[in-house]
Amino acid sequence: MTRFAEVAPGVFVLRYPVLDVNVTLVVGDGAALLVDTLSTDAQARELRDAVRAVTDAPLRIVNTHHHFDHCFGNEVLAARTAGAGPAEIWGAEEAARLLRERGPALQREWYLEWLPTHPDLAEALAAVRIRPPDREVHQESTVDCGGRTVVLRHLGRGHTAGDLVVQVPDADVLVAGDLVEESGPPMFGDAYPLEWPETVAALLRLVSGATVVVPGHGAVVDRTYVAAQHQDLTALEWLIRDGHYDGAPVSHVAAKAPFGPEVATVAVERGYAEMSGRA
Repeated sequence: MTRFAEVAPGVFVLRYPVLDVNVTLVVGDGAALLVDTLSTDAQARELRDAVRAVTDAPLRIVNTHHHFDHCFGNEVLAARTAGAGPAEIWGAEEAARLLRERGPALQREWYLEWLPTHPDLAEALAAVRIRPPDREVHQESTVDCGGRTVVLRHLGRGHTAGDLVVQVPDADVLVAGDLVEESGPPMFGDAYPLEWPETVAALLRLVSGATVVVPGHGAVVDRTYVAAQHQDLTALEWLIRDGHYDGAPVSHVAAKAPFGPEVATVAVERGYAEMSGRA
């Protein structure tokens, strides 16, 4: 069984091997908060067992964004349990809207994307019943987790239009979702590369030298790591702006950009779309 590891007092992270995605568990007095729910019903059931190995307290759930690997376990994890109603699920307004209005279409897109290389995962994604967040965060909301304050913030667009960061002030932990990546480069498929640096700059203002930062994927990191990724994102932003102004082909800009040409090509295409008002 995959297990949680404690990264700060009463804050635990589970690094799930499929897609190397992180789930965070905050445990308070008689209550707990789970940040992200993995990709499939089977993964969510495994995650539920891992949670219950740490605490049997009632759960609240937070989704850092709408991508399947962070929220398709919602239905299983939020299910009514003995003595408790279904868990409430928090998410940014835009993440909730995308899942509510475009969920089935996105599910189909992801199924087709993963089918050639990971058919078992694709079939499991197709079987999920999508459960959007029912509590929406416009800019900032505070959640009580058994006497512990947890702050949910939408700092701006970046990896998606509806990214949330989750701050646990009494433990000096910040869950960044896919605004920060450790085990691979940032992903730009539906990102906003011209806005992402400003959003991460706002995130950095919440982070001290001692803060534990939980990225969307990979090992926990610190402020120095986030600052370095912010520099790369900023460099990419200005390459895109200059390239668009000069009429440079996407391939020429991508060749000079951080994160490698394959990832950078997607980023430049998205950035050019932003500059042209198409994103």
